Amino acid sequence: MNVLKRCIYGISLVSLASMNIQCKGDKKVEEITLETKATDSVSIVKSAYGKTATGEQVDNYTLKNQKGMEVNIITYGGIITSLKVPNKAGVSEEVVIGFNNLEQYQKANPYFGALIGRYGNRIAKGKFSLDGKEYQLALNNGKNALHGGPEGFHRRVWTAEEAKGGANATLKLKYVSKDMEEGYPGNLTVFVTYTLNNDNSLDVLYEATTDKKTVVNLTQHSYFNLSGDFTKTILDHEVVIDADKLVPVDGDLIPTGQLTDVTNTPFDFRKPRVIGKDIEAKDDQLKKGLGYDHCWVLNNQDKGDRFVASAYEAKSGRLLEVFSTEPGIQLYTGNFLDGTLPMRNGGTYAKRTGLCLETQHYPDSPNQKDFPTTTLSPGENYKTKTTFKFSVK
Repeated sequence: MNVLKRCIYGISLVSLASMNIQCKGDKKVEEITLETKATDSVSIVKSAYGKTATGEQVDNYTLKNQKGMEVNIITYGGIITSLKVPNKAGVSEEVVIGFNNLEQYQKANPYFGALIGRYGNRIAKGKFSLDGKEYQLALNNGKNALHGGPEGFHRRVWTAEEAKGGANATLKLKYVSKDMEEGYPGNLTVFVTYTLNNDNSLDVLYEATTDKKTVVNLTQHSYFNLSGDFTKTILDHEVVIDADKLVPVDGDLIPTGQLTDVTNTPFDFRKPRVIGKDIEAKDDQLKKGLGYDHCWVLNNQDKGDRFVASAYEAKSGRLLEVFSTEPGIQLYTGNFLDGTLPMRNGGTYAKRTGLCLETQHYPDSPNQKDFPTTTLSPGENYKTKTTFKFSVK
């Protein structure tokens, strides 16, 4: 009898042990599955987009996450051709201006979605001096140079390297700008890394090195309309800019060299202000820009990566927050859109159907000794970061 009890007891222990092992095994399987799901929380897919007029191959990269955000980037100009994010009902819709094909991007257009370089914004008369030597840039904005010139980075084909892991998908673009391209000195090696995260944020990391002293000011030129409806203007968007001062401009939109307080002006966006509230106000600066087309002096420049601006559209509930290491941000309200450029699904982009929030250094900094420097020397590393984070409220 005692022997029988011992046998039954032994069998029970073996059974319990087996169950325990099975439970641990199930837990292990569950952990592996969860890890795989985490790895698959983002995706990146490459496809052919077309060929340039000179025969260069252009590729498209589609980055998606599990939260309904999708970004399409092409190697021509590093252009964001499409960016879809959910509204407060969970419906993902297009929120950036763009075209349907490469041919249209190669035609004259106001930098829709493009990477801007070698110098974002304007340089007076297209001239600046380094170590006593004057450089003359290509002119493409009246008597001034704008956004790197007519053949700037927005019209170059970049090489691409993709990566995916955990909760983000990364596309690293590279372009080597040759010495004296568009008039800029030095062979400049540029990397721009787009990273889509699973919290509906898009990081843009800019890096550059040079073999000769030069000037650099890189930015991203997407036009946002958070309503998802490009037949509507952005005048109802509520904007915040964390800046106490503005960079005022002359009639050619070149900085005067002074920095002015935004208090009691249409340029005070420290608290939420609807764009349409004062855009037609009788203000000299608004008159010169035909609306908002100005650079703000961002606060807390010594804090590095921090909140700098936001835009909110109440009907969709979409909120765009911008974080950056840069000293300035250009708010441009699509004042020069004139109804001649085609929308994706018919119709045309009318005046003020998109707004830009371009993080950057101030315009004409190479000619303004009191502005933060944009000079890059051999042995130095240019590195800035901007994040566009989307949510609803």
